[in-house]
Amino acid sequence: MDIAIAGGTGVIGTHVAEVVRARGHAVRLLTRSECIDVRTGVGLEGALRGADAVIDVLNPHGPDAKKPEEFFRRTTANLLEAEGLASVRHHVALSIVGVDRAPHGYYAAKLAQEQVITASDVPWTIQRATQFHDFAAQMYARARIGPLRMAVRMRTQPVDAVEVATRLVELAEHPAHGRAIDLAGPREEDLAAMMRAWARHHHKNGWMPKIGLPGGFGRAMRSGDLLPGVHADLGQRTFEEWLVAQPD
Repeated sequence: MDIAIAGGTGVIGTHVAEVVRARGHAVRLLTRSECIDVRTGVGLEGALRGADAVIDVLNPHGPDAKKPEEFFRRTTANLLEAEGLASVRHHVALSIVGVDRAPHGYYAAKLAQEQVITASDVPWTIQRATQFHDFAAQMYARARIGPLRMAVRMRTQPVDAVEVATRLVELAEHPAHGRAIDLAGPREEDLAAMMRAWARHHHKNGWMPKIGLPGGFGRAMRSGDLLPGVHADLGQRTFEEWLVAQPD
């Protein structure tokens, strides 16, 4: 197969590209270094001619991160339009478990992205997954007041990024079938404990008080609304196993 990846140089996209190559498929990276701009649509149609499937794992950075819904609506619409013109048979997109139960901020933007996809004529599959194991590191970097780091309260069931990447490629290898079964990690974790464990592993031993984020999204984090349902597929690698394998 010939598989194009939008966001193929990012955290999850790098894993997707590795899995695509390991399974013997050709990879097309939709990047600006290849004169392809998903944000504007420049170069997309030509880049997708002959591709069998597109895997979209784009994530906004820089100024786009302040307006994620605009970013996802525009990039997704550009991809789908180009795919239609290039006769691509399958659009695979990564979303997040619980976006419809907590439509706030970034989650609302991902829900808007899903709506653009489901309204398209291009055959599609959406894979919702829970947060990756490195979510603890991301939250450690963000949750701070001056020099003080906060341990954020959240019920989560983190999943290994490589397992998500493998699932996305497996979906791309088959015909489109709409919403895929949700994918989550093997067990529920406490995000505050994950953040503290990540900090200890990296020899960052300062005090980290436990807090709950305000607003509707904070309530969803604490209530378990972002956990997978009973019918979700579960990965194998735990957060503890992932953390032990990380350089300190």
